[in-house]
Amino acid sequence: MSATVITNIATLVTNDPSLRDPDPLGLVRDAAVVIEGDRVVWTGAASKAPATDNRVDAGGRAVLPGFVDSHSHLVFAGDRTEEFNARMSGRPYSAGGIRTTVAATRAASEAELEATLTRHLAEALRQGTTTFETKSGYGLTVEDEERALRLAARHTDEVTYLGAHVVAPEYADDPAGYVDLVTGAMLDACAPHARWIDVFCEKGAFDGDQARAILTAGRAKGLHPRIHANQLSYGPGVRLAVELDAASADHCTHLTDADVDALANSATVATLLPGAEFSTRAAWPDARRLLDAGVTVALSTDCNPGSSYTSSVPFCVALAVRDMGMTPDEAVWAATAGGAAALRRTDVGRLVPGAYADLVLLDAPSHVHLAYRPGVPLVTGVWRRGVREV
Repeated sequence: MSATVITNIATLVTNDPSLRDPDPLGLVRDAAVVIEGDRVVWTGAASKAPATDNRVDAGGRAVLPGFVDSHSHLVFAGDRTEEFNARMSGRPYSAGGIRTTVAATRAASEAELEATLTRHLAEALRQGTTTFETKSGYGLTVEDEERALRLAARHTDEVTYLGAHVVAPEYADDPAGYVDLVTGAMLDACAPHARWIDVFCEKGAFDGDQARAILTAGRAKGLHPRIHANQLSYGPGVRLAVELDAASADHCTHLTDADVDALANSATVATLLPGAEFSTRAAWPDARRLLDAGVTVALSTDCNPGSSYTSSVPFCVALAVRDMGMTPDEAVWAATAGGAAALRRTDVGRLVPGAYADLVLLDAPSHVHLAYRPGVPLVTGVWRRGVREV
């Protein structure tokens, strides 16, 4: 098997744990990376790189791990342009808008749904995302949820069953009946296609007791929990996430000191989704507070047609630096290694021997330019599993 060296790298972000002290990103300057097959086999100073059959000159640019987008909702139909326009004119966001997308998604064909999914995946790849998680949640019937997960599983291993996004309109007067469906026949149909189970634990969606029942049922079927927690208000979501050893508590906008302490003393990652705050004009999550407490933080897009219609991790990095108190180094780590931690993976989100060869080449000498030059398409090369795709 032939190997390829990418050399003349101005700054290489490795996220190598052995290099994190004192540098959180494990930066190597004047660096090189050697790829063989779908894996990284060597990193270090360019002057010490082993000889290989193939050579790529990075031209004095920065290389970093492919972004790990650990929270998205990409199986949907339609859009909510009118809702966004109205909200930007002063109407507050609430969970109910999800039902608009549910109606459009149910009416769409399987081919239409997959075309939308693949279009957004290609869009994300061009911006450096090489690993992504995506959810169901816009079907809310047994057949539509199973269909969404089956389609998603064709494109990623990180598939999440979110039948508990909101109560289906047919069960508006019987939320307990809908919880029974989500934990019964719907779970039976969906579990074979998913790795994770999620619930929107929020006023207007599911309360703490309902969320616990749903996640516990999913865990009994072999699905690991993750939770939409504390987005719109204070509530039990974060502490429930810790109680159930959820891989991540996502949003984390409204947190008490007890919530922060619980996260800091757990393996649950706080996944922050600044695209949602940008698109809803809501209060920003306080990443600085979480980081200073020792919480592991991830950044993700929350790409969905209602509250965060962006597939751009670089955009979210810039928002996190500008409005959430993160340094550029912290934001890049959160969008790579942090996202991997939210998926409980060590084979992505870092460039170390044995990890997947998922790399992003920036048209800039440093990763700091992701925040320094917001909105500029800096991603000029993307390798996924050792193959250059952009």
